[in-house]
Amino acid sequence: MVFVRTLDCKTLALDLNINSTSLHALKLAVEAGSGIPVHLQRLFLSSRRLIAAAVGGGDDSSTTLADLAVCPDSTLTLHIPLLGGTQTTPAGPARPARYDFLNSKPPPNYVAGLGRGATGFTTRSDIGPARAAPDLPDRSATTIGGAAAPGIGRGRGKGPGGEEEEEEEEADDKGYDENQKFDEFEGNDVGLFASAEYDEDDKEADAVWESIDKRMDSRRKDRREARLKQEIEKYRASNPKITEQFADLKRKLADLTPDQWESIPEIGDYSLRNKKKRFESFVPVPDTLLEKARQEQEHVTALDPKSRAVGGTETPWSQTPVTDLTAVGEGRGTVLSLKLDRLSDSVSGLTVVDPKGYLTDLKSMKITSDAEISDIKKARLLLKSVTQTNPKHPPGWIAAARLEEVAGKIQAARQLIQKGCEECPKNEDVWLEACRLASPDEAKAVIAKGVKAIPNSVKLWLQAAKLEQNDVNRSRVLRKGLEYIPDSVRLWKAVVELANEEDARVLLHRAVECCPLHVEMWLALARLETYEQAKKVLNKAREKLSKEPAIWITAAKLEEANGNIASVGKVIERGIRSLQREGVEIDREAWMKEAEAAERAGSIATCQAIIHHTIGVGVEEEDRKRTWVADAEECKKRGSIETARAIYAHALTVFLTKKSIWLKAAQLEKSHGTRESLDALLRRAVTYRPQAEVLWLMGAKEKWLAGDVPAARAILQEAYAAIPNSEEIWLAAFKLEFENHEPERARMLLAKARERGGTERVWMKSAIVERELGNMAEERRLLGEGLKLFPSFFKLWLMLGQMEERLGQGEQAKEAYENGLKHCPNCIPLWLSLANLEERMNGLSKARAVLTMARKKNPQSPELWLAAIRAESRHGNKKEADTLMAKALQECPTSGILWAASIEMVPRPQRKSKSADALKRCDHDPHVIAAVAKLFWYDRKVDKARNWFNRAVTLAPDIGDFWALYYKFELQHGTEEQQKDVLKRCISAEPKHGERWQAISKAVENSHLPIEALLKKAVVALGKEEISTTTDGIKS
Repeated sequence: MVFVRTLDCKTLALDLNINSTSLHALKLAVEAGSGIPVHLQRLFLSSRRLIAAAVGGGDDSSTTLADLAVCPDSTLTLHIPLLGGTQTTPAGPARPARYDFLNSKPPPNYVAGLGRGATGFTTRSDIGPARAAPDLPDRSATTIGGAAAPGIGRGRGKGPGGEEEEEEEEADDKGYDENQKFDEFEGNDVGLFASAEYDEDDKEADAVWESIDKRMDSRRKDRREARLKQEIEKYRASNPKITEQFADLKRKLADLTPDQWESIPEIGDYSLRNKKKRFESFVPVPDTLLEKARQEQEHVTALDPKSRAVGGTETPWSQTPVTDLTAVGEGRGTVLSLKLDRLSDSVSGLTVVDPKGYLTDLKSMKITSDAEISDIKKARLLLKSVTQTNPKHPPGWIAAARLEEVAGKIQAARQLIQKGCEECPKNEDVWLEACRLASPDEAKAVIAKGVKAIPNSVKLWLQAAKLEQNDVNRSRVLRKGLEYIPDSVRLWKAVVELANEEDARVLLHRAVECCPLHVEMWLALARLETYEQAKKVLNKAREKLSKEPAIWITAAKLEEANGNIASVGKVIERGIRSLQREGVEIDREAWMKEAEAAERAGSIATCQAIIHHTIGVGVEEEDRKRTWVADAEECKKRGSIETARAIYAHALTVFLTKKSIWLKAAQLEKSHGTRESLDALLRRAVTYRPQAEVLWLMGAKEKWLAGDVPAARAILQEAYAAIPNSEEIWLAAFKLEFENHEPERARMLLAKARERGGTERVWMKSAIVERELGNMAEERRLLGEGLKLFPSFFKLWLMLGQMEERLGQGEQAKEAYENGLKHCPNCIPLWLSLANLEERMNGLSKARAVLTMARKKNPQSPELWLAAIRAESRHGNKKEADTLMAKALQECPTSGILWAASIEMVPRPQRKSKSADALKRCDHDPHVIAAVAKLFWYDRKVDKARNWFNRAVTLAPDIGDFWALYYKFELQHGTEEQQKDVLKRCISAEPKHGERWQAISKAVENSHLPIEALLKKAVVALGKEEISTTTDGIKS
């Protein structure tokens, strides 16, 4: 590949082989790319021209680019010769002159455009050049012969083919080419020695001169920057900022006393005294405008309904005077036109109104001005037309009466509605409106006329009952209504609600006779009867309503209430078969809701029976396990514990050997059941799944938590008999003995486990026991043997190093950590322990080196980045810590612990924005959520802090640091109940992890402490840490 830079500053990329491509072929390629003929091309490499004669006298066709020292990817520069005279094409006749008069000499004193008014002027060409110009051929000679001679036009009589030959001859005579000395930027002086060979001496000389140039440039740079700085300071001194001009005055403000500050006068606009007062003209106001304003501001004598409701003490907002009279007029006209368009429609000379829509408008209508009174008058005329043209239309009379009520004319409204009752005596709405408008004394008479006119109206009878003052009269009215409407369910319900139990039973017997297809009546009667009578009632109800499942469910509840638990399942089973015979589809979801309703009503056996007989309806065999577990979890979320327990119980009858279902049922019993029910369930579970270690361990743990250690030992012995080679059971037995202060039994169990070929965990637990007992030599021996067997188990190396640190042997601890890292180079705890040891023994530089090496081997470990940041912060290197934090967030952009640490590192005003960035990166990370909770805590936003702490411990209940923060927060701002709730939740969560939590829980002196004591110690440690942080901040 060779690149050629053309005259228009473009670069041609030519794919050529320098070893086989000749110079002539290169020129042909350049001609094809740029259009410049071969004989005009002058190619230069740097400042050296490419000439075939310079490499042995060959021609362009036989000289390759490699012979001319052209390397691959070299850039050549293209030039063309600048020759005097006009040039013609090398072949063919000369171009004839286009206009002959251009070649003729103008007459003396000729001025172009003189006939159009132009005037002559003198230019440099008229005066002549400063030196004599070379002899140029006369263009007029071409017109004499008709064409120029072949040699003419190429400069001093050269022929078209003799230019290159003459240049080559001159180059041979001089020994060099003049064009070789030409450089595009430096002229003809640079290329004088360009054809010479570039050897090592030249290279060394160029390096020397280049270093000298750099040195001189650095010297000049210092002086130049100093001079620039001096000029900037001089400019700033002569042109200070306005804040700097008053800096001394601002400093003096610090010495002002409060009295002097209060005595500073307020800034006023003193430019008004120099302003000219404008001439103001006044025009008399027309009387019409004044009259409109008076009408707008006139007091309203009648109260609107809202004001009457509050006793006339509230002023409607629309009574405020309006000053924009034009807008008021336009608005009134628009509203009125809309009302009229909506209310009226001309059909053959009559006006038809939609009274139902107008009734809705009247409810929100208020009279606040004379303008609205005029609108009411127009509406009154429209409604009068409605009632006159169609007097049998009840909504028209109701609308007219309500309009008069809104206008404050209650008597007129009563008269209108009375006429409406006379015209429409069979419409119950008119009678109800008349009853509403009538006075309390007259309302009974009005409703009495209404029920006489319409004795079958349920609404009128119910309204008549409401008007009565006591229950006896109300019951009498409702019973009178039932004489006319015996099949009204609403009347029967109303009269039964007013009656006592005996009367209600009698009434319901009559009600089910009159309304035999209403299931609520049957169920209500069954609830009031005795057991035997209720069974008869439900049997009659089944005969009348054979497709109603509620009757069967009520029958099951009745049997359960009377102690017949065995009959409950039979009743539900018979009911489902009967409903299926009647063609009723059994909806599993609906029946589950009925089971939950039965649970809420206290009918647990009915709930279980419903689940047992309907849970499998419509479920495929392969989907049963997944569907049933999902149903149980949903019921558990809704608080229907008995329903969930019934689902699990039925699932366990089908899937006896499914460990996951046994575990789900055990978790349900552990959360919502008793210890006895959980123990019974686990006994059943290990009977069907004796190989499930987790079920044995759960049963033993529950016995241990209950304080029954012998029972827990017995369960573990049974488990070992069922699973003899289970390491989990061995370790559980060891933990049981160890936690109950039986170290010798624990050592015996571990010794047996080691003899049987225990795993690395057995050796680790053995070393822990010896550490607790203080046997350092035995602990060292066990760790050494364990590391020989399991050299890649990092916890053994970690324990060995920690033991050496406790003994004060720093070099041996360092050796243990380093040996551990040779076997476990990716173990982060080993790197952190070694870095902490180096920092204590040899200072920050050694720890920094260890952490840097750790990050190289574990590049995306946020724990290592955080350790390096904290090390720099502990030694006061805040700038280095910030730099490391920025790099860490680039390397691990979604690390919650890094974002939480960055929130705490930034200044307090920036923490809000930093926490927002952290939540965008990792929204559900518990470390970030806990950091945000601490921000709300410091800002005294107690409720928000509590919510965020609760969210953190919900997301990560296994991290004890969050529980310690939450508990400390509640100790400061919560009630005693809230503190107890956090403590209870922490104990049930049993946290195992957390930086501060592990440091406290794994200490030798805290090995047998309960979680409550560990939590309180963690809170104390947090307080000490905050005090030390505050002290360091004050010192810095």
